[in-house]
Formats: sequence, structure tokens, C-alpha cells
Amino acid sequence: MKKLFFLIAGLVLLQSCRTQKGIAEGKATEQVAVQKIIDQHYALKTNFETVYIRANTKYKDNNQSLGFTTEIKIKRNEIILVSVRFLGMTMAKGLLTPDSVQYYEKNGGTYFEGNYETLSNWLGTDLDFFKVQSMLIGQAMDNLRDKKYLNSIENNQFKLFETGTTSKSFYFEAENFLIKRQEIEQFDKNRKLKVTYPNYKSYKESVLPLSVYIEAIQDDQRNTITLDYNTVTFNEALSFPYKVPEGFTLKTIEN
Repeated sequence: MKKLFFLIAGLVLLQSCRTQKGIAEGKATEQVAVQKIIDQHYALKTNFETVYIRANTKYKDNNQSLGFTTEIKIKRNEIILVSVRFLGMTMAKGLLTPDSVQYYEKNGGTYFEGNYETLSNWLGTDLDFFKVQSMLIGQAMDNLRDKKYLNSIENNQFKLFETGTTSKSFYFEAENFLIKRQEIEQFDKNRKLKVTYPNYKSYKESVLPLSVYIEAIQDDQRNTITLDYNTVTFNEALSFPYKVPEGFTLKTIEN
């Protein structure tokens, strides 16, 4: 799971805990049908072709704490470009499409080119383009219509969950069915990934999180990324430039 966080820190991004007024949310007091929760969650507006996000980002593990700026460009369902900058200098870039993953990091002078199967085997966590996209825009990382879930109310939120060797849980507030937390736990590998959304903002084109908090735990290692979206614009003509600097070494990942 530590590898997952170094990847996300250099390719996905997140925020600092800055309080902003978000959408009013509701408390779950009476159980409702699983299908209603799913339908209402997917009824949230996502009327955009592109979105540009600039975020203040903090990364922390057992040994260090770092702050940097992240730019995220998304052409919906087609391409994501993530640029990590420190003091105005690009330190890492990641380019994702539904078929491929590419990224480079200047610290170490390495780059990766491959597919999600290779990357998922390496990380030990199932990953694809649409899961990353959903995580960034505040939607359930899994397609909730593909499986059957148990449901309950926990801490005044609706909870959908499945159990097994890998446990998955999704928590929703009761007013707009915004996802507040999603968790994946692999018991046999003592891994847990938790993504939390403290608040959201409603734009004309979409509802997006104001903050995202990612926590990964494996054994006694804890890594967190916190991300504040401080600039968001929709439907601009975005470019997605990506080129590995000369002299960088290809990172080899064994399945």
C-alpha cells in the first residue's frame, strides 16, 4: 500500500484541510432500499466534458511530511493529466487513459509505461482509469450497479458494503446521496485504503468535492494525502502535454 501512495502522490493528488462552506448534508435516520441509494447517487449532475482542478496538496507518512501544488486536467472518460509542482517546478507527471498508465518522477529520474493490470498487480489493489476518475470527482470508485450490496445505517450515513477476503464499504449522506467515505480492506494482506470527502460544492456543471483525504495503512505503515481543490473550471479547451525528460530510466514492474 506504501507503493500506492507514492504513485498517487506523484500522479493523483490532494488537499490541505482548509474549511470552506459546502453543500448542506442530511443525516440518515431510517433505512432505504439499496437501489434508491445507488440511483440517487448516480443522479448527481456531472454535465461536463473537461474539468481543470488546481489543488493544494499535503503528503505524510511515518517519516516525512510534504506540501506541494497539483494540477489535474480531465477529459471525461478519455484522459487524465496530473502535474505535481513544488516552488513552481514540475516534480512529477502522470498521464492516464482507459488503456494505459504513464508517469515520471524527477526524484530518482525514473518513468513508467504500462497498463492497469501490471500496475494493479504491483500495487496489490484493483485499479483502472474510471476508478481514478471517480475518486477525483467524488463518485463511488466501483460501479455500484454491477454487484449486490448489503446496507445499514452507520454514524447517520447510509452504508453499502460487501464482505469477503476483500471488504468494500461506501458511505452516503442522506440529503443528496453524496459519497462521504469509501473503503477497501484486504484482510489477508493487512491493507486498508480509505478515501474521505469532508464537503462538496455545487457548480452549474457538476457537484465536486472541496476536499479529499486519502489514507492507506499496511501493517504499521500509514500514508496520507490531503487535497484542497482551490481552483475549478469546466469545459475549457485543455491540452495534455506529456514527455519524459531525457536520461530518465524505465521503471520495471514485475507481476
